[in-house]
Amino acid sequence: MSDYLSGSLRRLRPYTPGEQPQDRTYIKLNTNESPYPPSPGVLDALNRQEAADLRLYSDPEAGELKAALAARYGVGLENVFVSNGSDEALNFAFLAYATDGRGVAFADITYGFYPVFAGLYDIPVHTVPLREDFRLAVEDYLGLHQTVVIANPNAPTGLALTRAEVEQVVQGNPDAVVVIDEAYVDFGGESAVELTGRYPNLLVVQTFSKSRSLAGARLGYAIGPAELIADLERIKYATNPYNVNRLTLRAGTQALADRAYFEENCRQIMQTRAYTARRLEELGFSCTDSRANFLFARHPHLSGQAVYQGLKERGVLVRHFDGARIVDYNRITVGTRDQMEILLQRLEELL
Repeated sequence: MSDYLSGSLRRLRPYTPGEQPQDRTYIKLNTNESPYPPSPGVLDALNRQEAADLRLYSDPEAGELKAALAARYGVGLENVFVSNGSDEALNFAFLAYATDGRGVAFADITYGFYPVFAGLYDIPVHTVPLREDFRLAVEDYLGLHQTVVIANPNAPTGLALTRAEVEQVVQGNPDAVVVIDEAYVDFGGESAVELTGRYPNLLVVQTFSKSRSLAGARLGYAIGPAELIADLERIKYATNPYNVNRLTLRAGTQALADRAYFEENCRQIMQTRAYTARRLEELGFSCTDSRANFLFARHPHLSGQAVYQGLKERGVLVRHFDGARIVDYNRITVGTRDQMEILLQRLEELL
C-alpha cells in the first residue's frame, strides 16, 4: 500500500474471492457459479445491436428490469432497487443503516464480505456465534438495537431459517433495519420478500449470479419498503447513477422472462445436490443440510486442507476456509452430474 492511503483504510482487510487459477483446466466447484449457461433467450438478447448501443449510457432508473422484477414479486416499482451485483446493494445497506454508531450484528460464520463492509466504514461489529451445529438461533437476534444482517440460506453452511423465523427477527428489532441476504434462496429456501409489505424495517437482497447463471454480468437487486429503497437510490445517485451496464440490464430482463429454464436448472441442481450428499456420506463425509447450490462437508480422517489440496492436485477446485470452527470443512459447489461424478472419483482416489 502507498504512504498516501488514509489511516482507517490501512487497517482494512479486503474480501478474498475464490481462486481463479489459469495454470490448467480445472473443474471449478469453488465459487458457487451455475454449471449451466444463461438461458437461450438471454443469449439471443445479447446481439450485435445491443452491443452497438454500448456507445449510449445505460438507463439509470433500470426501468425495464425494475418493471419485470416488480411483476415477478408482486410489488411496486418503488419497492425495487437494481444493483451492480448483490454486493453493491449490501454495501449501500451497511453505509445507510450502520454508520451512525449503532453498529451491525451478523453471525461469526457467514458471508465474508460483511466484516469487510463493516471495516470499510469503521462500523462496530456485534458477532453472534452460530450454535455448535452451525444453526442460527433466532433468540440470539432479538432486541439488539443494531442493524441485523443475515444470509439465508447461510454461507458457507447452507443452513436456512424459515420465513416465520425471519419474521421473528424482524419483529424483534423494530428500531433497526434487518437485511436478509437471499443469494441462495432459489435452491430450497423460503424467501422473505412477501414480508417486506408488512414491515418497514425489512430489506431483502437477491442476485442473478447463482440461479440465473449471470455471475459474470454482475446483477443484483433489493426489495423492500419504498422508504428503504429510496435510501439506497439516494446513495446510488451520489456515487454512480449508471451503476448497471446496458447489456446486463437486458440480460437480467430476459432471464426473468425465461422462467421455465430457471426453474428447471434449480430443480437439476437440487437433485444433484441430494445425490452428491448421499454419495459423500457413503465415503464417510458428513454434510450440513444445505439449501444452497453447494455442500459443506468434512471427513473424520482427513483435514479440510488435505481434501482441498488433494482435489486441486487432481484437477478439482473446492473452497477451503481457515476459520477455527470450520477449518476441517470444504464448501463444494454443485455442478453438473458429470462434474460431481468426477469429484467423487477423485475423492475415492484421495481416500
